[in-house]
Amino acid sequence: MTFPKNALPDSSRPTLAWMLARPERIVGFGLGSGLIHPAPGTWGTLMGWLLWWLFVGRLPGGWVFAVLVVAFAGGCWVAQRCSDDLGVADFGGINWDEIVAIWLVLWLLPSTFWMQAAGVVLFRVFDILKPAPVSWLDRNCKGGFGIMIDDIAAALYAVLVAWLLIRWGVLP
Repeated sequence: MTFPKNALPDSSRPTLAWMLARPERIVGFGLGSGLIHPAPGTWGTLMGWLLWWLFVGRLPGGWVFAVLVVAFAGGCWVAQRCSDDLGVADFGGINWDEIVAIWLVLWLLPSTFWMQAAGVVLFRVFDILKPAPVSWLDRNCKGGFGIMIDDIAAALYAVLVAWLLIRWGVLP
């Protein structure tokens, strides 16, 4: 199923069958979390947190870095393929970008539950509000790379603010 270029009406949202037809769609749609409405980005972030807890966060630091690099590079390709299949430049259901970005946040913050929860909330705030340069990246970087990079920038904002809140004694 291919959708018309840049004209994906709500009634033509991708289906589970569409997603399962290609492995890159399964990844791009966050193992199905991108099909959940509303807020597929938030569902992708939560899926990323779950995957972190189950798998990625159990790896040694160097391996986490390698996973992040591969997941980002592969995510650029996956996001581009999904966008091409949909005919939409940055369809909201493509949420692998949120998954990779939250892994970065969780890797760089203390690993307590409350710090992770704060990181998830801060990431969602910056991903939704898109302060500069996140908004600039969102507008000016195109394709799969563009889909991925603005979320990495939002993740870095979340980490910076979390560390400032730790330094000021707001977060434990």
